[in-house]
Parts: sequence; C-alpha cells; structure tokens
Amino acid sequence: MNVSDFDYDLPPELIAQTPLEPRDASRLLALDRRTGGVLHRQFRDLASFLRPGDLLVMNETRVIRARLKARKVTGGAVELLMLRRRAPLTWEVLVGGKGVHIGTHLDIEGRHPNLSAVVMEEREGPRRIVQFSEPITPLLDAVGQTPLPPYIHEPLADGERYQTIYAKTPGSAAAPTAGLHFTQSLLESLKAMGVRAAFLTLHVGLDTFAPVNEDRVEDHKIHREWCQLPRETAEAINVAREGGGRVIAVGTTSVRVLETAARVVTEGAHKVGGTRPLSLPIAKEARARGFIQPVIGDTDLFITPGFKFQVVHGLITNFHLPRSTLLMLVSAFAGRENILAAYEAAKAEGYRFYSFGDAMLIMDGINAQ
Repeated sequence: MNVSDFDYDLPPELIAQTPLEPRDASRLLALDRRTGGVLHRQFRDLASFLRPGDLLVMNETRVIRARLKARKVTGGAVELLMLRRRAPLTWEVLVGGKGVHIGTHLDIEGRHPNLSAVVMEEREGPRRIVQFSEPITPLLDAVGQTPLPPYIHEPLADGERYQTIYAKTPGSAAAPTAGLHFTQSLLESLKAMGVRAAFLTLHVGLDTFAPVNEDRVEDHKIHREWCQLPRETAEAINVAREGGGRVIAVGTTSVRVLETAARVVTEGAHKVGGTRPLSLPIAKEARARGFIQPVIGDTDLFITPGFKFQVVHGLITNFHLPRSTLLMLVSAFAGRENILAAYEAAKAEGYRFYSFGDAMLIMDGINAQ
C-alpha cells in the first residue's frame, strides 16, 4: 500500500484550536462501516446509536506535563518532550534544539533548583535517552508543561481540558482525544439505559499522531507503547459478547489494546511486541469462543487495511491527520474509501478536525437507527 493513498487536503481553518464547552457539544458524524452512509448529529446524541448490553471501553491514561525547557552549558535553548520512562532516572525523549549529542549536559528550567540531565544515548532522528539527576516524575508539576500538538497555536486556559474526565494513570505524552467529548452526565445517562463502561490503559506516545514519511505503508516501523487490559475489563468484555452486546472502543488507542489482547490469546505474546497475559492461559474451549484475558506490557500492533478485527464492533474517534497511522487504522475498520468520503462530507459541513475537534462514530447499521 502507498502512504499517499491515505492523504487528503484540509483547510487550516478547520483545525480546532480550542475545545468546545460543554464537552459533549461537539458534533458527531456517524458512519456506517458497511454502506458508507453518514448521519450528522451532536455528541450528546450518542445514546441514540447504542443499546442496552453494549460496552464502551475507554483509555484512562493521564497526560503528564511532559514538555521541559532546558539549556546547554553553552547557553543554547533545548526542549525535551518526554516519551517513555526507561528506569527511575532514565527517559526516552524527543529533543528540540541543535547539537544535543551523547554527553551533552542540560540544565532543566523551572521551579526546582539544580535539576539536570545528561544525554546517554542517541536514537534515530531527534530521539535521545537522557538520565536525570533525580527522579523527574514527582517534579513535573514544578518543571513541566502540558504538551499540546504542534498544530494547536492557542494557549490552553485549563490544562484539564486536555484530559478526559476519567483520566487516572499518568504516563501519556498526548491525550486519547476521542474521550475528551464525554461528560459525567452523559456517562450516567448511558449507564441508566444499560450501556456499561470499562477501562484500560495505553500510554500514548507521539508516534501515534506523527505522519508516516515512508512511501510504502509496509516500510513504516511503529514504536511500542505500554498498555494494560485489567481483569475486570476482560471480564466485562466477555460478559458483553456472551450476552450479544457490542464492544465499542473509545479511541484508536483502545482499539489497539483490545486487538492486542485478542492476538495474545490466539497467537502468543511474541506477535505483539511482548505483551503478556496477566493470568494463566485460558482454556481451549474459552479460546474457541473468543474470550479475552487480561494483558500487560508493550504493544507494537500496526493496524492497516486488511487487518481482521476480533473484538471491536464499533469505534468512537476524532478526525485524524493525513498520512498517519491513525487514519490507516480507521480505514482498516471502515474501508479507506468510506473514511475519505466521510472526511470530505465533514469538511463540507464545517466539522472541526484533530485533537480538539469533532467526533466520529463508526459501526454497522448506522442508517437503520
């Protein structure tokens, strides 16, 4: 497949710069993944597409204040974007600035004196492994800033608007933005009608949102992200599926964890970047019925057209950047032609795109609702 097959033009004025209030005031484009038909609604109308017994699966990761400002000994300004903790003092980061090589000493700016870091290893492009002078995680409120995507140019008055209302486990460099549309009242109304919610964790790295620069999709290497599907969520999924309910993933990150868990059951941990079961292997007859078990670890699952989904029946997601792995994932779920046609319909209707933009619901039978 050519990466250019997942390209489209977007007028800059359609890139949302600020979040809407209230959260569920955003628009919702409902796409039938079989027919390509679309309906235009508000996100607060989500209940009209769901039914008792359905299960929403949400990513409860929390964005950390992962953007750090620093200076080299020579005085040159450097910016660090923390991607992943490797050890108590060691992190993988993205570096903005010139001349940052192995051995470079960086003084971290902020409300914590004498905090510094040293570059221990150079990775591809701007990636570096750095070691801090003391554990950085407890200090992020004093020295870090919320890392907004580069296409957002307006300052964010309230950092909590780049968190979901159910964000719990710190570790992400970016928000799982599909969940930003939910309010507590919407979740309570869905629960009252018999739609349950369950939670998992995937700590989002920037690779999730970055454009693919290779010419062929098959040549792109997706980086690993840490995830966990807990026991209670696995049980909720199995109960929902046994009862005829649909599993609705809230966000592409939830899709990757759910489908990673399915592959761990059917193919083994070595197939998905080292993700491993949290419990003993499930019985053969349970595996045959498609039961999911809890998992934890890294996933490098790259979902592209042709992928066979084993768990997810529906997907709530935002509108994604051209040439991105996320656009490839939703194209795998609904068909590339359907997705690109829906994007054109959204543009014509003036939908807001990307992290603070409007939402899509993708599932079967939309036109029959």
